Amino acid sequence: MKPALQFRLHQQLTLTPQLQQAIRLLQLSQLELEAELRQIAESNPLLEFAEEVEDDEAEDTATPESEYQIPDKSAASSDGDTDEAAVDWADGGGAAESPIDFSSNSLGNGSSSRGDEDFEPQNAAPESLQQHLLWQLNLASFDAREHLIATVLIDALNPAGYLGEGMDAVLAALPVDLNASLDEVEAVRRQLQGFDPAGVGSLDLRDCLTVQLQQFDPDTPHRELALRIVDTELELLARNDIARLARRLHASPDEVAEAAVLIRSLDPRPGAALDTTPVEYVAPDVYALRDGSRWRVSLNPDSQPRLGLNQHYCGLIAKARGEDASWMRGQLQEARWLIKSLESRAETLLKVAEAIVRRQSAFLDYGPEAMHPLVLREVAEEVGMHESTISRVTTRKYLHTPRGTFELKYFFSSGVSTEDGGSASATAIQAMLRKLIDAEDSRKPLSDQAIAEELQAKGIQVARRTVAKYREGLRIPTSSERQRAS
Repeated sequence: MKPALQFRLHQQLTLTPQLQQAIRLLQLSQLELEAELRQIAESNPLLEFAEEVEDDEAEDTATPESEYQIPDKSAASSDGDTDEAAVDWADGGGAAESPIDFSSNSLGNGSSSRGDEDFEPQNAAPESLQQHLLWQLNLASFDAREHLIATVLIDALNPAGYLGEGMDAVLAALPVDLNASLDEVEAVRRQLQGFDPAGVGSLDLRDCLTVQLQQFDPDTPHRELALRIVDTELELLARNDIARLARRLHASPDEVAEAAVLIRSLDPRPGAALDTTPVEYVAPDVYALRDGSRWRVSLNPDSQPRLGLNQHYCGLIAKARGEDASWMRGQLQEARWLIKSLESRAETLLKVAEAIVRRQSAFLDYGPEAMHPLVLREVAEEVGMHESTISRVTTRKYLHTPRGTFELKYFFSSGVSTEDGGSASATAIQAMLRKLIDAEDSRKPLSDQAIAEELQAKGIQVARRTVAKYREGLRIPTSSERQRAS
């Protein structure tokens, strides 16, 4: 075969860098977005954040035209200013160089300022379990050898306060030249169990509960019976089988019940009270508030980034020459793309939130039982976007309502057929299930089949296994377990 040149024409969709950046920003949560923007701003001198102090000073001197607002496209098209706005944006002049202000006037119809009372204050980092125990260890009358063993024991504790890996792991962690015996380490462990919280350093649940019971006054009613139950009959206690416990321990059912109450007052996970796992505080991205007979949606201005162009560096572009001028113009173009992407992100988030609120207004009015089935495709068709875009914009974005703050994905759920040909959402069915269980007779709890029949009587066609799946998802015990716990 002879080598030859061939020409082929074909069409291909390619994601531009600007579109890739817009997609990336769209899927980021509020905290991730701020971190991403600060990282970009550090590498681009033409970008800067408007700090709170600067905002307060600007409000006293700036005119309304100095703030950038997302343009009202309907108004622009009516009076023929759309082309002029596009020219201003392309030239980089005027309002586009001011920080983005996502106030209520620029997007949505909410209040322009919201007090800090809507959010809980974050406290300082709490003291860890190890720090709490080491503080007590330094006050205890241990010699240097015992102090070293206790330190290794404390380091080996898991978050619940147990020695999860056992004594062998502790012995292996001790210095070889210490030559400590198992009995010596056990003696130190017994002393450690008397620290606060009581029972810390235990090997298992029985050991932990026994230590806590032993700290009660010997004259405490039913203390000895409780010790016997913990020592030999924990499984029966877990099943709340009072009658069998009474027979095995040769005690009256009333005495066994009182001893069980004493045991349940103990802490099976003593270290959990000092768990330093940070609490996640969620600031809503969008608000839904009732305005008369309708629900209004607005972006939370406090959660939106205030990013603008550095006027000083913008003024230097005209004076720059050669490679410096080319580099600065490139940075300016990237800054404009970023601001445009943030504008698009805010518009998309607001548009999707409005569509969700329109579809789920019954939930806002009446609660979870009124939740309608909703899938990504329905919202995508309403707002004219792809389902993947809806999925990105609803992930880790939160809507604040009078009924609480929910992730936008919470409002999507599959549907179950009803007798009248309609459908009920899985969220609504779960709410009905919980309501039925809350109202049941504790002595005769409803089985999964009975709950399914109750729902079918309301016109919802649901199988017993579906009820079991929803019940497990809500972490509700079975009917037999609920009866024993009552």
